[in-house]
Amino acid sequence: MIDRQSLRLSAVLLLVGQVLFIVVTLLHADGPADNHPVVFAEYAASGSWKVVHLAQFLSMAILVAGLFALNFALDVPSGTSRWASKFGAAAAVVTLALYAVLQGVDGIANKQAVDAWVSAPAAEKAARFASAEAIRWLEWGVRSYQNMVLGLALILFAAAVVRTAGIPRPLGYLMGFSGLAYLMQGWVVGAEGFSGVETIAIEAAYVLDLAWMIWLAVIASRR
Repeated sequence: MIDRQSLRLSAVLLLVGQVLFIVVTLLHADGPADNHPVVFAEYAASGSWKVVHLAQFLSMAILVAGLFALNFALDVPSGTSRWASKFGAAAAVVTLALYAVLQGVDGIANKQAVDAWVSAPAAEKAARFASAEAIRWLEWGVRSYQNMVLGLALILFAAAVVRTAGIPRPLGYLMGFSGLAYLMQGWVVGAEGFSGVETIAIEAAYVLDLAWMIWLAVIASRR
Protein backbone atom coordinates (compact mmCIF):
# COMPACT_ATOMS: atom_id res chain seq x y z
CA MET A 1 0.00 0.00 0.00
CA ILE A 2 1.27 3.46 -0.89
CA ASP A 3 0.06 6.88 0.21
CA ARG A 4 0.45 8.79 -3.06
CA GLN A 5 0.58 12.28 -1.60
CA SER A 6 3.20 11.33 1.00
CA LEU A 7 5.23 9.53 -1.67
CA ARG A 8 5.39 12.66 -3.82
CA LEU A 9 6.37 14.76 -0.81
CA SER A 10 9.04 12.25 0.19
CA ALA A 11 10.49 12.05 -3.32
CA VAL A 12 10.73 15.84 -3.65
CA LEU A 13 12.30 16.34 -0.21
CA LEU A 14 14.81 13.54 -0.71
CA LEU A 15 15.97 14.67 -4.14
CA VAL A 16 16.08 18.38 -3.27
CA GLY A 17 17.93 17.69 -0.02
CA GLN A 18 20.50 15.43 -1.70
CA VAL A 19 21.18 17.75 -4.64
CA LEU A 20 21.50 20.79 -2.37
CA PHE A 21 23.85 18.89 -0.08
CA ILE A 22 26.12 17.92 -2.96
CA VAL A 23 26.16 21.45 -4.40
CA VAL A 24 26.85 23.10 -1.04
CA THR A 25 29.59 20.58 -0.19
CA LEU A 26 31.37 21.53 -3.43
CA LEU A 27 31.75 25.03 -1.89
CA HIS A 28 33.45 23.62 1.21
CA ALA A 29 37.06 24.70 1.73
CA ASP A 30 39.23 22.00 0.20
CA GLY A 31 42.65 20.55 0.85
CA PRO A 32 44.44 17.32 1.81
CA ALA A 33 42.09 16.37 4.64
CA ASP A 34 44.57 14.32 6.67
CA ASN A 35 47.46 16.79 6.22
CA HIS A 36 46.43 18.91 9.17
CA PRO A 37 48.88 21.84 8.92
CA VAL A 38 47.89 22.42 5.28
CA VAL A 39 44.17 21.83 5.59
CA PHE A 40 43.83 23.81 8.82
CA ALA A 41 45.36 26.81 7.05
CA GLU A 42 42.82 26.38 4.24
CA TYR A 43 39.98 26.27 6.77
CA ALA A 44 41.22 29.37 8.57
CA ALA A 45 41.35 31.28 5.28
CA SER A 46 37.76 30.36 4.36
CA GLY A 47 35.34 33.28 4.54
CA SER A 48 32.22 31.18 3.92
CA TRP A 49 32.88 28.38 6.43
CA LYS A 50 29.94 28.95 8.76
CA VAL A 51 27.47 29.66 5.94
CA VAL A 52 28.48 26.49 4.10
CA HIS A 53 28.07 24.35 7.21
CA LEU A 54 24.71 25.86 8.05
CA ALA A 55 23.58 25.19 4.48
CA GLN A 56 24.82 21.59 4.79
CA PHE A 57 22.75 21.15 7.94
CA LEU A 58 19.63 22.56 6.28
CA SER A 59 20.16 20.27 3.28
CA MET A 60 20.50 17.25 5.56
CA ALA A 61 17.36 18.30 7.43
CA ILE A 62 15.41 18.35 4.14
CA LEU A 63 16.79 14.93 3.19
CA VAL A 64 15.91 13.43 6.59
CA ALA A 65 12.42 14.94 6.35
CA GLY A 66 12.08 13.08 3.06
CA LEU A 67 13.03 9.80 4.75
CA PHE A 68 10.55 10.49 7.54
CA ALA A 69 7.81 11.19 4.98
CA LEU A 70 8.67 7.90 3.28
CA ASN A 71 7.55 6.11 6.43
CA PHE A 72 4.04 7.52 5.91
CA ALA A 73 4.17 6.97 2.16
CA LEU A 74 4.76 3.24 2.51
CA ASP A 75 1.75 2.94 4.85
CA VAL A 76 2.62 -0.66 5.77
CA PRO A 77 -0.27 -2.04 7.88
CA SER A 78 1.59 -4.72 9.87
CA GLY A 79 4.43 -7.23 9.96
CA THR A 80 8.19 -6.98 9.61
CA SER A 81 8.04 -4.28 6.93
CA ARG A 82 6.05 -1.99 9.21
CA TRP A 83 8.66 -2.30 11.95
CA ALA A 84 11.49 -1.80 9.47
CA SER A 85 9.86 1.42 8.28
CA LYS A 86 9.21 2.68 11.82
CA PHE A 87 12.75 1.95 13.00
CA GLY A 88 14.06 3.52 9.79
CA ALA A 89 12.16 6.72 10.62
CA ALA A 90 13.57 6.66 14.16
CA ALA A 91 17.10 6.18 12.81
CA ALA A 92 16.55 9.12 10.45
CA VAL A 93 15.70 11.37 13.42
CA VAL A 94 18.84 10.20 15.26
CA THR A 95 20.83 10.88 12.07
CA LEU A 96 19.73 14.51 12.05
CA ALA A 97 20.52 14.91 15.75
CA LEU A 98 24.02 13.52 15.23
CA TYR A 99 24.49 15.75 12.18
CA ALA A 100 23.58 18.79 14.28
CA VAL A 101 26.31 17.80 16.74
CA LEU A 102 28.72 17.23 13.86
CA GLN A 103 28.11 20.67 12.41
CA GLY A 104 28.52 22.22 15.84
CA VAL A 105 31.92 20.52 16.14
CA ASP A 106 33.02 21.10 12.54
CA GLY A 107 31.20 24.30 11.60
CA ILE A 108 31.90 26.23 14.82
CA ALA A 109 34.46 24.61 17.16
CA ASN A 110 36.80 23.51 14.38
CA LYS A 111 36.82 26.97 12.78
CA GLN A 112 37.48 28.71 16.09
CA ALA A 113 40.34 26.31 16.82
CA VAL A 114 42.10 26.72 13.46
CA ASP A 115 41.64 30.50 13.56
CA ALA A 116 43.22 30.57 17.02
CA TRP A 117 46.11 28.42 15.78
CA VAL A 118 46.82 30.64 12.76
CA SER A 119 46.74 33.86 14.78
CA ALA A 120 48.59 32.53 17.86
CA PRO A 121 52.11 33.80 18.71
CA ALA A 122 54.95 31.37 18.01
CA ALA A 123 55.18 30.25 21.64
CA GLU A 124 51.53 29.12 21.61
CA LYS A 125 51.42 27.54 18.14
CA ALA A 126 52.07 23.97 19.26
CA ALA A 127 49.39 24.04 21.98
CA ARG A 128 46.84 25.65 19.66
CA PHE A 129 47.58 23.09 16.94
CA ALA A 130 47.13 20.23 19.42
CA SER A 131 43.73 21.67 20.40
CA ALA A 132 42.69 21.92 16.74
CA GLU A 133 43.71 18.30 16.16
CA ALA A 134 41.72 17.14 19.18
CA ILE A 135 38.61 18.81 17.76
CA ARG A 136 39.36 17.24 14.38
CA TRP A 137 39.46 13.78 15.96
CA LEU A 138 36.19 14.51 17.74
CA GLU A 139 34.77 15.37 14.32
CA TRP A 140 35.91 11.96 13.04
CA GLY A 141 34.06 10.24 15.87
CA VAL A 142 30.77 12.09 15.43
CA ARG A 143 30.86 11.74 11.64
CA SER A 144 31.58 8.03 11.97
CA TYR A 145 28.47 7.37 14.03
CA GLN A 146 26.32 9.77 11.99
CA ASN A 147 27.23 7.94 8.78
CA MET A 148 26.55 4.57 10.37
CA VAL A 149 23.11 5.56 11.65
CA LEU A 150 22.19 7.06 8.27
CA GLY A 151 23.30 3.83 6.61
CA LEU A 152 21.18 1.83 9.04
CA ALA A 153 18.15 4.05 8.31
CA LEU A 154 18.53 3.48 4.56
CA ILE A 155 18.90 -0.28 4.97
CA LEU A 156 15.76 -0.44 7.15
CA PHE A 157 13.76 1.59 4.63
CA ALA A 158 15.15 -0.58 1.85
CA ALA A 159 13.82 -3.67 3.61
CA ALA A 160 10.38 -2.08 3.81
CA VAL A 161 10.44 -0.88 0.19
CA VAL A 162 11.39 -4.31 -1.16
CA ARG A 163 8.23 -5.76 0.41
CA THR A 164 5.91 -2.90 -0.60
CA ALA A 165 3.69 -3.38 -3.64
CA GLY A 166 3.84 -0.54 -6.15
CA ILE A 167 7.56 0.20 -5.82
CA PRO A 168 10.02 -1.91 -7.87
CA ARG A 169 12.20 -4.15 -5.76
CA PRO A 170 15.44 -3.04 -7.49
CA LEU A 171 14.82 0.47 -6.11
CA GLY A 172 14.90 -1.00 -2.63
CA TYR A 173 18.12 -2.83 -3.44
CA LEU A 174 19.73 0.45 -4.55
CA MET A 175 18.67 2.02 -1.25
CA GLY A 176 20.25 -0.89 0.58
CA PHE A 177 23.53 -0.53 -1.31
CA SER A 178 23.62 3.22 -0.57
CA GLY A 179 23.10 2.35 3.09
CA LEU A 180 26.08 0.00 2.92
CA ALA A 181 28.16 2.80 1.37
CA TYR A 182 27.35 5.03 4.36
CA LEU A 183 28.23 2.23 6.77
CA MET A 184 31.57 1.92 4.98
CA GLN A 185 32.13 5.67 5.30
CA GLY A 186 31.45 5.50 9.01
CA TRP A 187 33.85 2.63 9.54
CA VAL A 188 36.67 4.20 7.51
CA VAL A 189 36.35 7.62 9.16
CA GLY A 190 36.44 6.02 12.59
CA ALA A 191 39.47 3.92 11.68
CA GLU A 192 41.64 6.25 9.60
CA GLY A 193 39.97 9.63 9.17
CA PHE A 194 39.20 11.37 5.89
CA SER A 195 41.20 9.07 3.63
CA GLY A 196 40.99 8.30 -0.07
CA VAL A 197 38.92 5.20 0.69
CA GLU A 198 36.36 7.36 2.48
CA THR A 199 36.21 9.67 -0.55
CA ILE A 200 35.39 6.70 -2.78
CA ALA A 201 32.63 5.64 -0.37
CA ILE A 202 31.19 9.18 -0.40
CA GLU A 203 31.10 9.29 -4.19
CA ALA A 204 29.52 5.81 -4.35
CA ALA A 205 26.83 6.90 -1.89
CA TYR A 206 26.09 10.04 -3.93
CA VAL A 207 25.68 8.04 -7.15
CA LEU A 208 23.48 5.39 -5.54
CA ASP A 209 21.40 8.01 -3.70
CA LEU A 210 20.73 10.01 -6.85
CA ALA A 211 19.83 6.83 -8.74
CA TRP A 212 17.14 5.60 -6.34
CA MET A 213 15.87 9.09 -5.49
CA ILE A 214 15.36 10.04 -9.15
CA TRP A 215 13.69 6.67 -9.73
CA LEU A 216 11.40 7.26 -6.74
CA ALA A 217 10.54 10.74 -8.05
CA VAL A 218 9.59 9.26 -11.44
CA ILE A 219 7.38 6.65 -9.78
CA ALA A 220 5.74 9.29 -7.57
CA SER A 221 5.06 11.58 -10.52
CA ARG A 222 3.36 8.80 -12.48
CA ARG A 223 1.05 7.54 -9.75
